[in-house]
Amino acid sequence: MGDKLESLARAAFAPNGSPGPRTTIAVDAMGSDRAPRPEVEGAIQAARYGNARVLLVGRTEAIEAELANHPAAAELPIEIIQASEVISMHEKAAHAVRAKRDSSMRVGLRLVREGTAQGFVTAGNTGAAMATAKMVLGALPGVDRPALAAVFPTTVPGKAAIMIDVGANVDCKPQNLEQFAVMGEIYCRSIFGNQQPRVGLLSIGEEESKGNELTHQAYELLRHLPLNFVGNVEGRDLYNGKVDVIVCDGFVGNVALKISEGLVDTIRYMLKESLEATLTRQVGFLLSRRAFADFKKRLDYTEYGGAPLLGIKGVVIVSHGSSNANAIKNAIRVAAEFAKSGSNQKIEQELTRQNGVAAAAVVVKATD
Repeated sequence: MGDKLESLARAAFAPNGSPGPRTTIAVDAMGSDRAPRPEVEGAIQAARYGNARVLLVGRTEAIEAELANHPAAAELPIEIIQASEVISMHEKAAHAVRAKRDSSMRVGLRLVREGTAQGFVTAGNTGAAMATAKMVLGALPGVDRPALAAVFPTTVPGKAAIMIDVGANVDCKPQNLEQFAVMGEIYCRSIFGNQQPRVGLLSIGEEESKGNELTHQAYELLRHLPLNFVGNVEGRDLYNGKVDVIVCDGFVGNVALKISEGLVDTIRYMLKESLEATLTRQVGFLLSRRAFADFKKRLDYTEYGGAPLLGIKGVVIVSHGSSNANAIKNAIRVAAEFAKSGSNQKIEQELTRQNGVAAAAVVVKATD
């Protein structure tokens, strides 16, 4: 993948690196499918590497019981914050946000709002995370709907692609995709250092006429933005490095993300099965073990930690419900780095500027 992408594409972190001065990150200890074990173990790993001071938010008794399995954790900068309620994966977001005012998700986000923590990580209900974050922290001016941005490795050395949205909004309007494009472009510039990211709209063909009503209308909006918009891109362009930012609604983005993850698991299985077929292949595998380990790492979603929820007044990282300790560790790193990058401020400034330009254009048009 190259040295540059090794440090940037993995959500701007190297596996044993440190983002610098310690940042405080709140972690929803009750969010994942196997909570609180992955959250506790991931927090221990992150704190041990000096990545952040971690606040584990959730039911104290359950967290303490898990921490008891790791006596050395007592020396690490980890603290428990009590939250009596848990939002399950199966609950409807709107009801959960209103009914559970002392949920681990809501308490953790309040810590960010109050300035006690500089970021929040959850592997819980995505819809509830977005709704709660919007309620507790608020959306940036000019953002109607926050969106999740995921990093995809590409076949171009030193290059990665960002897809936005990958699941926060299953039903979108053209204006939402317009905002996603702006936020994704700024995120790509601030995190990856790409000064002129190529922005593409995910569709079923490269031609402007291809797609549905949503992509047709979004295309017209994106082509007038002061961005490097290259037009429509197809599903095969996710990994070939043709574009740096891929814009789509959350339904399509989430399907693409899950297909990619399933394909990776299938490739791993098929490679393992093939390599174990004969003694000769087993010897070849042993000689190429480092290359295969690198291949696995490049495609392992746990190395990327989670996806930032862009458009929120604060740092929120959403991880898979099936996240393991490695994913939580990296999600904490993502939150720490994102907090230091100032990306939220840059997104707000850019949206304010573009809204001003759009308003001026309306005035000019009205006076013509």
